[in-house]
Amino acid sequence: MGAERVLSVSKVIPVVSVERAELAVDLAKALLEGGVRILEITLRTEDGLRAIGLIRKHCPDLVVGAGTVLNADQAREAQDSGAEFIISPGVNVQFLQDCKSGLKIPLIPGVSSAGEVMLALEYGLSCLKLFPAELVGGVALLKALQGPFSGVKFCPTGGINAGNANSYLELENVLCVGGSWLSPKELIERKQWGEITKLAKMSRGI
Repeated sequence: MGAERVLSVSKVIPVVSVERAELAVDLAKALLEGGVRILEITLRTEDGLRAIGLIRKHCPDLVVGAGTVLNADQAREAQDSGAEFIISPGVNVQFLQDCKSGLKIPLIPGVSSAGEVMLALEYGLSCLKLFPAELVGGVALLKALQGPFSGVKFCPTGGINAGNANSYLELENVLCVGGSWLSPKELIERKQWGEITKLAKMSRGI
């Protein structure tokens, strides 16, 4: 599965931080019941990699990737844990070089400027994450990037919610958006899976 196919699975990619790996499968099943078909599990927590492995094992219908990947070593660890794609918050030459030689799954690097888009294109990457979307210009920036980079597709993340998601999804160069509003930390900790399923179902109308 290439990067564009990954970003075309759903209009919304839930960005999930799992504090306790033992909750990962129930969380994934709750989102799956709500119609979610793809997840980004961040590596912001110690249990992120284990959560990816558990979800891949118990929820084969979900496409599961790793987010907040900061270097090539983390990318390889995520790949070995079962991640099907890698998303980073930013980009640099060393990271791209190392990933190009050691990664067999799609890399979707984060960018926040035209210069970073050009850098990604040098390495053959045209499906990118705009981050932090709202803070770096949001819809206006994406419209500006459409002209010089008409072949580039984006997944804006950072400040995206149910209220503004559609303003991004209406853009020609946006395939999907990423957001954490489908899996609030407090609902996960309280194991309120039904509420998470409701949020997932609501997102299908976006």
